[in-house]
Amino acid sequence: MDFLNALVTLLNFVIIPATAYGAQLALGALGVTLIYGILRFSNFAHGDTMAFGAMVTILVTWFLQGAGVSLGPLPTALLALPVGIAATGLLLIGTDRAVYRFYRAQKAKPVIYVIASLGVMFIMNGIVRFIIGVDDQRFADGERFIISARTFREMTGLEEGLAFRTSQGITIVVAIIAVALLFWFLNRTRTGKSMRAFSDNEDLALLSGINPERVVLYTWLIVAALATTAGVLYGLDKSFKPFTYFQLLLPIFASAIVGGLGNPLGAILGGFVIAFSEITVTYAFRRVVSYLAPESWQPDGLLQLLSTDYKFAVSFAILLIVLLFRPTGIMKGKSI
Repeated sequence: MDFLNALVTLLNFVIIPATAYGAQLALGALGVTLIYGILRFSNFAHGDTMAFGAMVTILVTWFLQGAGVSLGPLPTALLALPVGIAATGLLLIGTDRAVYRFYRAQKAKPVIYVIASLGVMFIMNGIVRFIIGVDDQRFADGERFIISARTFREMTGLEEGLAFRTSQGITIVVAIIAVALLFWFLNRTRTGKSMRAFSDNEDLALLSGINPERVVLYTWLIVAALATTAGVLYGLDKSFKPFTYFQLLLPIFASAIVGGLGNPLGAILGGFVIAFSEITVTYAFRRVVSYLAPESWQPDGLLQLLSTDYKFAVSFAILLIVLLFRPTGIMKGKSI
């Protein structure tokens, strides 16, 4: 019984939250890795792109909620998500036309793109803060739990209760669907194959008659869908605050680089590596050990390696280690 209580505690506070957080990071890292692999620059505006998409989705969600529209037990934000994706797609295409297309024509070095993306990041950040404000915004509705801790305790008779939130379940399911659709598009459609060819060898792709502007257009549209979905899922699971998405840029980039920058599978793997590392290192294991260890060995401290205040430091440490010893990442992406 003690073993089962320890297992439920781990599921409740480590495995399920890390899986949901890893899915959110994986979707964000996929956007970063697509831009790097196809457009060949590191987009530092990606975190604020997620914030913009989530903001539009929140505003539409509030409108639908005010009109009495709902999805019953599911969040109304799922109905508003396509509008957020469309608005973000228009924003990214407009940004590309206004900023990045000029540098492509000049065949600018990647560092120029990075500097330009920093400017875009600050502008997007200002727009989001101006429209929706700087405070936490709650927009989740529907059923809060798939299974609550009280219900689980009544069903099993265990001391520990397992709480599986609806937002966590939706995050995992939507992430699986989004990744499956992305890989189907890249591997099965003519446009997806063109994007892969352009990523592998730009000059050869151009000689083969591939339209580079079409590749760029579809890349931004896919990135808009991934960024908005990741931003909305993160907001449903935690809460929406514009500055939080700026902070998310570090674990998202760490996920992409650790997995292998430019490699979609690597981005997914890196997202889960970073998520499980952050949560495991900052979790206090006292309760788990108290179930497993003899009474005379009960710990006095929290058995926590780092405070949760240092969560992002874990991402940074893993990123540095990978850059030092394996610059191409776990899945051998492109070196930076």
